[in-house]
Amino acid sequence: MASTEGLVPITRDYLSRYYDKYPFAPLSDDVPRLTSQLLSIVNDFKEVAPLSPAESIVAQEADHHPHKIDENMWKNREHIEEILLLLENSHLPKSLQEQFATEDKEIVLILGELKHKLQKTLKVLESFQSKNAENVFNTVMTYLPRDFRGTLIRQQRERSERNKLAELDSLVSSGGSIHDRFALLWKQQMERRRQLAQLGSATGVYKTLVKYLVGVPQVLLDFIRQINDDHGPMEEQRQRYGPSLYSLTEMALSIRLFILLCWGRYEAKNLQKDIFSNLEQAIHVYTSEMERFISFIGEVFANSPFFISAEDVGVIEGRKTDDFRETNIPAGKTHEVTLTVESVNSYIAWDFYLVQGKMNLDIGFSVEYTSPSGEIIMILPYKRYESNQGNFCTCMAGSYRLIWDNSYSTFFKKYLRYKVDSIPPVTESSGPSTTDAEA
Repeated sequence: MASTEGLVPITRDYLSRYYDKYPFAPLSDDVPRLTSQLLSIVNDFKEVAPLSPAESIVAQEADHHPHKIDENMWKNREHIEEILLLLENSHLPKSLQEQFATEDKEIVLILGELKHKLQKTLKVLESFQSKNAENVFNTVMTYLPRDFRGTLIRQQRERSERNKLAELDSLVSSGGSIHDRFALLWKQQMERRRQLAQLGSATGVYKTLVKYLVGVPQVLLDFIRQINDDHGPMEEQRQRYGPSLYSLTEMALSIRLFILLCWGRYEAKNLQKDIFSNLEQAIHVYTSEMERFISFIGEVFANSPFFISAEDVGVIEGRKTDDFRETNIPAGKTHEVTLTVESVNSYIAWDFYLVQGKMNLDIGFSVEYTSPSGEIIMILPYKRYESNQGNFCTCMAGSYRLIWDNSYSTFFKKYLRYKVDSIPPVTESSGPSTTDAEA
């Protein structure tokens, strides 16, 4: 388990300075030029025949521009898969399927080459998304306990992802379209976001469970709570790199719309080979520029930190004092907290540390159970600590005492900050799970 001592989540100002080291070379001027040409031809197609309901739905997407980086990535995947479907032989205009004319054979050959380019770009994009999600999860896991708790989190994530995959398989088996599938994929992504936000904003008993039983450090909770806020750190990423990706998303849509309308009017307009020159250029530029962007943003994401030192953002190093109590324990004295537990399988959890710089060295700590008959049973044997965080599951109802002991000290009092919780039994539920973030 990597230490988070002295670390804070990345800030937007820090990311701004970090991204200064990673300027993205502007897209080729051919991107807006060819996009405009294709959309101009699309307008010509509209004059040949009015848009069908299916064509109207795709055309209306031009009025909606996804804002988030990952939403645009999903949209590009959707557009590429829709284009590849349109390039399947069974979806070509009848004359291209039959290929009676030499010109038709030449067009089909060109379409096959374009299909190959798009398939290659799709694999690059899929690989990027998969590696990025795994990198984020593995990075988060380095800050979680490397014991059964970390194993439980991994198992929960694997179970959650299997359920999501089963949901997708069910949709496909029932005849769901490519659009339906990607709508579900994005819905699942947003569910992950909500789960992260809920985890990071946990309060009360659930917060105690998250921090003590699962072992999630507070700085990690802070990170996952704010990382995907509309005005959080990732907004800097969107403003810096979003416009280039938005242009590529628009270009993919224009290619898809061009082919869709072209096939619907191919016979009526008696289209010739030269009209495909724009399409050929557009797909060549789109695939090369999209792969360049993916390679670039993949490097940026791989090197981008989750946490930075407090000094880097001018924050005074030290723990947050939210929910902590503070007390001075005089030399030769003890401080006790008594918790009454009504149900077995409850949890008792604690977190404490000594305020440094005031002659503190360590302090004794132990936990005892007092039975209804008055018998005292040692739960956690006496030991001296500078700080400690722990928990245990109760086997008996009754009274538990947490004791901080400074009786061995002759001269120095100890400045203690602590929190304790008694958590009733919790049944398994579909609560938040640790998963990926956009960064």
